[in-house]
Amino acid sequence: MNPPPPCHWMQQNELLQSFHDHEWGEPVADPDILFEYLVLHTFQLGFDFPVVLRRREAFRELLAGFDPEKLARFREAEVEELLLNPRIIRNRRKLEATIQNARAWLQLRREVGGQAQLLPFFYAFVGGKPLDVQRSSDNPPPVSTPASLALSQELKRRGFVMTGPVTCYNLMQTAGLVNDHLTSCPRHAECRQLAAG
Repeated sequence: MNPPPPCHWMQQNELLQSFHDHEWGEPVADPDILFEYLVLHTFQLGFDFPVVLRRREAFRELLAGFDPEKLARFREAEVEELLLNPRIIRNRRKLEATIQNARAWLQLRREVGGQAQLLPFFYAFVGGKPLDVQRSSDNPPPVSTPASLALSQELKRRGFVMTGPVTCYNLMQTAGLVNDHLTSCPRHAECRQLAAG
């Protein structure tokens, strides 16, 4: 008997398959991981995600381990140096947006009452817990939703940049705020169980 089919998009290459099988859709329990996903999806704009994933470890090394406190201290000299490094996506607007978003993240952390309140802030946009969406090949994920639009508007109000509703929905999918695995995909049940636990 054949196993149930996974989400079709992950079959493009091994990197996406590994990301799908081990990260995508798992409810994050650490706001630092959520911030890392925010950085990666900022750089995804205009690219297929594998382009970013291939450079993930270089980004980690060159962007201070995705530490928002360190990134917030980057200045023009650091941006100029990064623009010379071929190991990452060299885009001034995205680099500057990442630094701005690190500063906005720290401000958000202060405003919501500290590190422990960051995840509840984001989960509030999906009713306080991951949405178990029943996706099928006949009901594919949208590019954005009313929840991602609301998150986008709130993040922009708080000083974040390059966080449109599509980017926010990508973030929500990756971080498991919504379970958009096809119901036929084994990962759907796994992520649902993680959300319940």
